[in-house]
Formats: sequence, C-alpha cells, structure tokens
Amino acid sequence: MDYDRDAVGRAIRKFRNEKGLTQEVCSGLAGIARSHLAMIEVGSKQPNLETIWKIASALKIPPHELVKYIEAEMERPAEPRNS
Repeated sequence: MDYDRDAVGRAIRKFRNEKGLTQEVCSGLAGIARSHLAMIEVGSKQPNLETIWKIASALKIPPHELVKYIEAEMERPAEPRNS
C-alpha cells in the first residue's frame, strides 16, 4: 500500500467534523498551527508520527484508531480532484 496524503487528510477531517471541532480549535488542542492542520487536511503537508499523535489526542481518540482509519481510507478508490 502506498502512502496517500489525501487519505490522511480525509481521515483527520472526518474525525474532526464528527467531534464538531473547527480547525482552529482542533489545532489549538493539538498544539500545532491552524494552517499546518489545514495543509494536512488538503494533502499538501505530510504529518509525522508526533503530529498524528497530537491530532489524535486533540480528537480524544487513540492514535492507533486514527492510523487504522487512515489505512482504510488508503484502500478506498481515489476520488477525482476538482480542478
């Protein structure tokens, strides 16, 4: 399985939206810049393990649950990008 930044962003955005958190609040809880979280969510930035851990903690989910969902997203067929 190849790494897919878009799948990472989709997974984080899904959990964030389910928790009813804005990017501003989630990034603040995670201790990262809102712009950094935004770039991760759109797939233009690749988070490292520490950042994944911080985001998962902000979302109040175990990091392995976030990673598991990211893996599931990577297995889904890619959706066409809007140009």
